[in-house]
Amino acid sequence: MRTDLATNIRAELIKQRKRPAHWLLLAVAVFLTLTFAYLIPYLGLADTPAGVTNGRGVAAMLPPAFVGNVIAGTPLFLGALAMIFGVLVAGSEYNWESWKTVLAQGPSRFTVLAAKIAVLTLGTLVSIMTLLATGAAAAALVGVLKDQPPHWPSVSTVLLGAGGGWLIITMWAMLGVVLAVAFRGVALPIGLGLVWLLAVQNLLAVVAAPLLDWVADLQLGLPGPNAGSLVAALGAPRGTPGVDALAAAPQATLVIAAYLIGFTLLGAWLFRRRDII
Repeated sequence: MRTDLATNIRAELIKQRKRPAHWLLLAVAVFLTLTFAYLIPYLGLADTPAGVTNGRGVAAMLPPAFVGNVIAGTPLFLGALAMIFGVLVAGSEYNWESWKTVLAQGPSRFTVLAAKIAVLTLGTLVSIMTLLATGAAAAALVGVLKDQPPHWPSVSTVLLGAGGGWLIITMWAMLGVVLAVAFRGVALPIGLGLVWLLAVQNLLAVVAAPLLDWVADLQLGLPGPNAGSLVAALGAPRGTPGVDALAAAPQATLVIAAYLIGFTLLGAWLFRRRDII
C-alpha cells in the first residue's frame, strides 16, 4: 500500500530530528553568529579610543540592529551550514544505502523527496528563528551592560528580516539537496558546495569583478551577491563579508526565489531520472 505525503513527512521529521549532526550545525550557527556579531565587536570596543571596531560601535550591537546582525551571515557562513544541512538530509540515504528499503515500503520517489524538502524547509525556519531569538538576547545583554534603553525594531522589521534570512538559507539548503542527488553522496557535495560558497564567490567579487566588467555584470545574476544585497537592504552591517548592495532588494528577492524554485525542480528531476545507487 502506498503511503501518503503526510505519513512520509512525519517519518522524515522523526528521522531527521534524531540526527545529532543537525543540532550540531545549529549550535555552530548560533556560536558563530554570537561570536562575530557581538562578542568580538564588544571586546574590541575596549581596545579602541573611540569605542568603534571596524565601523561597528555600540549602536550596531543594540536591540534596534539585532535583525541585521543575525541575517548578515546568511550569504556566506550561515549559508554554508544550511547547504551542509541540505546535503545531509538528501544525501545520507546514499551513504547508508537505504534508498531501496525506503522506496520498497511503497512511496513514490516524488513523495519521498517532497517529504524531505518539507522537513528541510521546516528545519531552516527553526534555524532562523533560533538565531533571531539568541541575537535578540545578546543585543538585550549589550544594552544592559551599556546602560542603554531597550528600543526594539518594529514587528514588520523583524518579520521581513526573518523572511529574508529564511529565503536565503532555504535556497542554500536546496543547493545542498541538488548536489547530494547529483553526486549521490555526502562528502563530495559538501566539498564542492563549500568551495563555491566560501572561495569562488569571494574570488569573483574581490578579484575578477574589479578587473572584468562582464564578471561584475554576471554577479547580478548569481545567488551569493543577491543574498548579500538583500540582507544589506534589511539592515545587515556593511563591511560584513558577503554583504554588499549590488542589486535592489526587489530584484535580489526575485533572483533568490528563482534559484530556490530552480534548485527544487532540478533536484526533483535528477532524483526521478537517476539511479539511486
